[in-house]
Amino acid sequence: MSKVRERIKRKEQNIERRDRMLTHDFSSERATIEEVFDQSTRMVLFSFLKSGVINEVNGVVNAGKESRVYWGKTKAGEDRAVKIYLTSSAEFKKGMLRYIEGDYRFKNVKRDTRALITTWAMKEFKNLEAANNVKIRVPKPIAVERNVVIMEFIGKDGVSAPSLKEQPPENPEKTYKQLLTYMKRLYRKAELVHGDLSEYNLMIWKGKLVMFDMSQSVPTSHPLADFLLNRDITNVNRFFSRQGVEVLPNEEVYKQVTGKNVKS
Repeated sequence: MSKVRERIKRKEQNIERRDRMLTHDFSSERATIEEVFDQSTRMVLFSFLKSGVINEVNGVVNAGKESRVYWGKTKAGEDRAVKIYLTSSAEFKKGMLRYIEGDYRFKNVKRDTRALITTWAMKEFKNLEAANNVKIRVPKPIAVERNVVIMEFIGKDGVSAPSLKEQPPENPEKTYKQLLTYMKRLYRKAELVHGDLSEYNLMIWKGKLVMFDMSQSVPTSHPLADFLLNRDITNVNRFFSRQGVEVLPNEEVYKQVTGKNVKS
């Protein structure tokens, strides 16, 4: 199949995926919608609407156990991603604690679920902001309040750009090198480790690599930073080796990213 026909097919698939999301029968998932749009969340969304941060909230772009991402728009017609963290996920609470504890930016956080999720949303906002400030392509953070984060929408007309898992890069070797540069920049300049890096949290948009889903990212001083970085490296090398790239040994990637040798 020619590249032109592949692009046409992918475009058709993306449009079909968007239409499925926008015509979703929400009445069949009333419990889920009530879980997302509880009174507190509705008040936050109203605040964003009233202040003009967004003008409308449309269909679901992505739905996971921890959050929902909706397609929003501004009054000027600009796309926005509206990420809403669920406020009633007990399992989510257990998982997030290990990333919050030990993060110097969030000391003395209350242990109740709502306080933790508010912290989690702020954590993602700050991590995206830090990455953006050191010229790593991420969805630019725009606003955050309680469990809702407003950010740049990576995609067009309600169709998000596909992840590398959904659509592998056309030039995997170039993408791999770019990713190593991002990881180095994130570690040395932003002093962060992504913590959940894989083909699921990377995408190509307008020819550029985009890193996203950074709520779990931790400072390099965090007790888990080394473990998470080595896990990121393993995931990245595994994916790109499957794309035919002659990847660097894990130890060499670690050294390039941190400037240090792997601890024995």
